[in-house]
Amino acid sequence: MPSQSHFAFQKQLEQMKKEIEQRLESNDHFGIERGHPHESVGELSSYDNHPGDEGTELYEREKDIALNEHLEKEYEEVCEALNRIKDGTYGVCIICGKKIGESRLQAVPTAKTCKEHALEDTIKHARPIEESVLKPPWDTFSFDDQDAEVTDAEDFYQEVARFGTSESPQDFEHPPDSYSEMYIEPDEPIGYVEDYENFVGTDMEGKNITVYPTNDHKKYERLLDENGTMTPFGDIPGYEKDPYTSDERSD
Repeated sequence: MPSQSHFAFQKQLEQMKKEIEQRLESNDHFGIERGHPHESVGELSSYDNHPGDEGTELYEREKDIALNEHLEKEYEEVCEALNRIKDGTYGVCIICGKKIGESRLQAVPTAKTCKEHALEDTIKHARPIEESVLKPPWDTFSFDDQDAEVTDAEDFYQEVARFGTSESPQDFEHPPDSYSEMYIEPDEPIGYVEDYENFVGTDMEGKNITVYPTNDHKKYERLLDENGTMTPFGDIPGYEKDPYTSDERSD
């Protein structure tokens, strides 16, 4: 027979059970039983939706599923507590068999462990197996702390992003000039470090520097003139004059 003090908890648990049942019925289990995820945000179709909007709808459905699972778990714990009252095991720790404190039951009427064993019942230390092989997309890389020119995950992303991303110019406060600027560091050099490496060549021993006039070379020359600087590789034989003008360069 339930003790006199347990009747108050029984009444409280029955009220909690009733409230949860009404809540799940009124919102169709957080809309999960209603149908397509679009209905949670008032959309009828994803035909003309931006991928970002699709992500928002996916998040809303995931949130609904999580809230529904949480409430159903709470409902299950309430039912278990009511069954323990009927069985006469309510208020007894299922791990050590000691009596659960009155203050703990007042705070958590569904408690089935004493305070000393509460953490063992609620905290799980097991991690998803995927975490042993998957890492965040922008994790640290092997050469982050070294002065090295190597290809890493960011470079692979840039290679793919050059063919287009889900973003478009209207998504930005200051739209870029072209779609080729829609990814991170689009102006990063590809295949070279310094700009002059596009038009400067040497022999196999790194000697006999030769300049090959190109459009990139022309832009580089103008940039040097604007800044009043000389080439970083010094004087070049036969290169005293700007190949695009008749003026001598002032080093």
